[in-house]
Amino acid sequence: MENIKSQVSQQRQTNTKTKVAVAYGDGIGPEIMKATLNILAAAGAEIEPEIIEVGEKVYLSGNSSGIEKKSWEVINQNKIILKAPITTPQGKGYKSLNVTLRKSLGLFANVRPVSALHPYIHTNFPNMDVVIIRENEEDLYAGIEHQQTQDVVQCLKLITRPGCEKIVRYAFEYAKLYGRKKVTCMVKDNIMKLTDGLFHNVFKEIAAEYPEIKSDSQIIDIGSARIAARPEDYDVVVTSNLYGDIVSDIVAEIAGSVGMAGSANVGKNVAMFEAIHGSAPDIAGKGIANPSGLINAAVLMLVHVGKAGVANKIKNALLTTIEQGYHTADIYQEGKSIQKVSTSEFAEKIIENLGKTPEKLPLSNLDENAGSIVIPEYNRPKEKQVLVGTDVFINWQGSNPEEIGDALASLQSYKLKLKMITNRGVKVYPNGLPETYCTDHWRCRFVGTDAEINGGQSVYTPVDFEQILALLSNINEIGYEVIKTENLYEFDGKRGFSLGQGE
Repeated sequence: MENIKSQVSQQRQTNTKTKVAVAYGDGIGPEIMKATLNILAAAGAEIEPEIIEVGEKVYLSGNSSGIEKKSWEVINQNKIILKAPITTPQGKGYKSLNVTLRKSLGLFANVRPVSALHPYIHTNFPNMDVVIIRENEEDLYAGIEHQQTQDVVQCLKLITRPGCEKIVRYAFEYAKLYGRKKVTCMVKDNIMKLTDGLFHNVFKEIAAEYPEIKSDSQIIDIGSARIAARPEDYDVVVTSNLYGDIVSDIVAEIAGSVGMAGSANVGKNVAMFEAIHGSAPDIAGKGIANPSGLINAAVLMLVHVGKAGVANKIKNALLTTIEQGYHTADIYQEGKSIQKVSTSEFAEKIIENLGKTPEKLPLSNLDENAGSIVIPEYNRPKEKQVLVGTDVFINWQGSNPEEIGDALASLQSYKLKLKMITNRGVKVYPNGLPETYCTDHWRCRFVGTDAEINGGQSVYTPVDFEQILALLSNINEIGYEVIKTENLYEFDGKRGFSLGQGE
C-alpha cells in the first residue's frame, strides 16, 4: 500500500527543523518567495531552506531541462519543494519544468483548494468552497507531439488505468478525510470515448466503494460553465490534467484572484508546493505582487511536514490581514480596502498579526482532520489482446479520396482489406461527401478479409503482424508514403479503438 501523506493533515506536529528545497523562480517569484520565507521565519516554522536553481536562467544557460543536476540531488534528499513561479522561454522547444518535476517525481495528485473571502475580496460567490483534484502526470501534458505532414501536427493524449485509479481514489479519500460530501468527475467521453471514457469508468467503479459520499459526472464544457456560474454547487472536483488546469484557474479567479490560490503536488515520496499562478513578468520588480498564493502553498507544506500549529498561525494571520483591509493591488477595492500595500508591506502586516485570529472569516483549523491518504498499489488484470487490423497513416497531397482509396483497395495483401479512409477523422472513402475538406493526412483502416458487418456491428477476425508488415511493403511499392501506423486490438473481445466519424 502507498501511504500518501496528506497536505492538510498529519497525526503529529513537531518543532524540529525541516530542510526544504526552495526555488525562488522567475518574474515575481523572488519577491513573493522572500515575503513568504520571512513570514515562515517569524512564525517559528523552523524551516531550513536549501536554495535550488531552476527556471529561465538555467534554460538560457544551455540546459534544456531547466534544472541543474545539483538541484535534483537536493530535491531527492529533502523530499519537499517550495517553488515560486518559473518562466519557460517561449518558441525554442523547451519542455515545461513544472511538468517535468511533476512527472519525474511521481507527483500524481495536484490539489487546489479555493474558498471565497467575502466581503474582503470581491466575488460574486461568497459561499464557494471548492477543491480541485487534478491528475498530474499524463493526458496531453505528456507532451508527445509530431509534425506528420506539411499540413498536420498531432499531440498524443495518454490516459492510463493506473493513473485514473490513483487520482480518483485520492479524491474520494480526500473527501472522506476532510468531511466533504460530494465528488464530481469532469470528462469529455461523449467525444473521446476511449481516453476520457476510461477515466469516467474508473470513477464510477471507485465511487461505488464510497456510498457515503455523493458522486456525479459532468461533461467538461458544461461543467466548466456551471462551476463558473454556480461554484457553491460543487465540493470536490476530480478530473484529468488539462481540464484540471483550466477549471482550477476558473475557480481561483471567480473567488477573487488567481494570486490567492496555492496548491500541493503530492506523490509517494516527494511533495511540491507552489502558487497556481505564473511568473507575471509584466509586474516583476515593481513590488506589487500578491504573495498569498505562495503563502497558502507554504501553509499546506507545513501541515504536510507535521507543523499544523504553525500553519494555522500563519493562515489566521493572513486572514486577519485581509479582514483588516490591507490589500495588494490585485484585490484592492476602492472605498472598501483600508490601504493598498506592496508585497513586502503585506508580508509585514501578516507578521504583525501572527497570533491573532480573524473575527468574521472562518478560523483556520488545519489540524482538525488527522490522518493520511492510502492508495493501493496497482494490480494489472490479465486480458486477452488480439490483433485485428491496423490504421495506416499516409502523407499524400492529392485531393480525390477515390483515387487513393481505389489504389489501396486493389492491393493484393494476404488476409487484409481496406475498410475505410478518413481525413481529419471523417470518413471520405468509400462513399464520402464531396463537401468534406481533405488535407494531406489520410488514415487508412485495414482489417482482416473475413471481417464483416453482423447486425449493424463490425465483427473482426485475428490477423498476424507479419501480414501488416507485408501490407506496408506493398503500400510503399505503389508509391505512397507511410508516416505512422496504429495497430487495432480487441481486449477480452472488446474493441480497443474508435470508429471513424461516419464509419
